[in-house]
Amino acid sequence: MPKKEIKAQPELNIGLVGHVDHGKTTLTEQLSGKWTDTHSEEIKRGITIRLGYANTVFVKTKEGDYTSELKAKKQNKEYTVLRNVSFVDAPGHESLMATMLSGATIMDGALLLIAANEKCPQPQTREHLMALKICGIKNIVVVQNKIDLISEEETLNNYKEIIEFLKNTEYKDAPIIPVSAQLGINMSPLIEAIEKYIPTPKRSEKLDPIMFVARSFDINKPGQDIKKLKGGVLGGALKQGKIKLDDKIEIRPGHVYEEANKKVWKPLVTKVLGLMTGNTPVDEVGQGGSVGVLTLLDPSIVKSDRLTGNVVGHVGKLPPVWDALKLEPNLLERVVGSKEDLKVEAIKLNELLMLNVNSAATVGIVTKIGKNLVECKLKLPVCADKNDRITISRRIGTRFRLIGYGVIKE
Repeated sequence: MPKKEIKAQPELNIGLVGHVDHGKTTLTEQLSGKWTDTHSEEIKRGITIRLGYANTVFVKTKEGDYTSELKAKKQNKEYTVLRNVSFVDAPGHESLMATMLSGATIMDGALLLIAANEKCPQPQTREHLMALKICGIKNIVVVQNKIDLISEEETLNNYKEIIEFLKNTEYKDAPIIPVSAQLGINMSPLIEAIEKYIPTPKRSEKLDPIMFVARSFDINKPGQDIKKLKGGVLGGALKQGKIKLDDKIEIRPGHVYEEANKKVWKPLVTKVLGLMTGNTPVDEVGQGGSVGVLTLLDPSIVKSDRLTGNVVGHVGKLPPVWDALKLEPNLLERVVGSKEDLKVEAIKLNELLMLNVNSAATVGIVTKIGKNLVECKLKLPVCADKNDRITISRRIGTRFRLIGYGVIKE
């Protein structure tokens, strides 16, 4: 039996990041019992396209093994509850980097997956590690996956490649855990490493709530009786504060309207009708773990992730909305994610840049360049504080590649 009460809402978000097809979704299923690729296109293509979420309760059995509560109950083992955690399964494919960067903003720590049967590092492995650094994620556990596919000698050689890859980064002391997600090998040492190296951060519950929207959707079935229609749902995580049932909330930048042949974004105001963490209804939600907020919004406004990138909070208490940004850029020396060793060139006038801030992704056209300053006109406006970091990616060939980050200046 558990010896402490399990909180309904997870205590922290742990991201699973890494190169495409290195086993992130399979590992999420091993740790949580949930398959996060539920979008039809994801199942068809075998890759994660959108952010996936799965909650699990970590426990320690009487025999000293680390596992999930689900597995301990199935095996009829006595256990002590450790933590309730939420996994964010981010896409690894290079063309979906914006989605991964959006997910990184709601992660408290991360598992970096590296396939043992491929040379390390792969282009996106390097890119994801740099993204975690830029987003300020300090605590990671490196997962050397697919050890069942190669010999012991090849596994050791790959292990040495990982150490070499990490040695000049701030993650040089991160633990490296060899596993087979497919066969469930070494899950206990992995969970033990997560418990040791990814602590629950201190939370700011007294501050005004700020929630980053990572998903938005319509939960009504086709042909639903109009009298039984339910409002739109917002999914994401809180940066600070709490949201409670019946709260009046504002959503920025909001919904786009056409006025005088121009697109105009107007904030949305609605009421909180329901709150969910995992499959559990609750009266309030705070930081740690992904949450769902049921609103009075017209389902057509939220369907198909239309409000992804928005920020939710109490009315009049949210950061400003920007349709143009003045950035102080910090560029990397080398382009991240490219197979070739390319030097990062200076940002140019009229250049098209992909910018990520919080859970939002937008495109900016460079309109002015000054000393340590770049001005961009945004295709989609963003809601952000001045001290929020904005990752900057440039189109190289047919892909956007990470080249640095910027800080908003007024």
